[in-house]
Amino acid sequence: MPRQATHQTKPSPEKAPRREPTASGQRDAAVNRIASHNYFLLEKFECGVVLTGTEAKSVRGGLANLKDSYGLVKDGELWLLNAHIGPYEHGNMNNHAPLRTRKLLMHKEEIRKLIGKTQQKGLTLIPVRMYFKNGKVKVELALAKGKQLWDKRETERRRTADKEAREAIGRSRKA
Repeated sequence: MPRQATHQTKPSPEKAPRREPTASGQRDAAVNRIASHNYFLLEKFECGVVLTGTEAKSVRGGLANLKDSYGLVKDGELWLLNAHIGPYEHGNMNNHAPLRTRKLLMHKEEIRKLIGKTQQKGLTLIPVRMYFKNGKVKVELALAKGKQLWDKRETERRRTADKEAREAIGRSRKA
């Protein structure tokens, strides 16, 4: 008597599949770690970014880099320069340019305040992080003042002193 074939079933997929952490806003798409080392970050502002479709998909995939980028106020508008968003891997000939100048979206009153502050000597706009909020890409801009070499050394000394103090407290609690 021939053996009957058993029917294999696939496990049922989840009703609501988990979204990628970057796309759902749980993790930042890009962080400018060197910004706090090279600058004193005075104030932070949240603004939107005008992106093309392939740029948004690249940011979702984690291909954004804010390392050498900066913000600029020109003709009453806010711009993001030198922000590198890698080309979308499934894009076609209409893919975006990686170092394109991108427009930032902010209220006019906030831009007017930034104009006054950035005209002061030594202050600049530095993007600190890029993230998703309600499905839209946002950039956190910081009003920053450049650090001198001795400022960087002082910050490093303070950081190591704090770390040693925390370790000493931890050792005393264990004993």
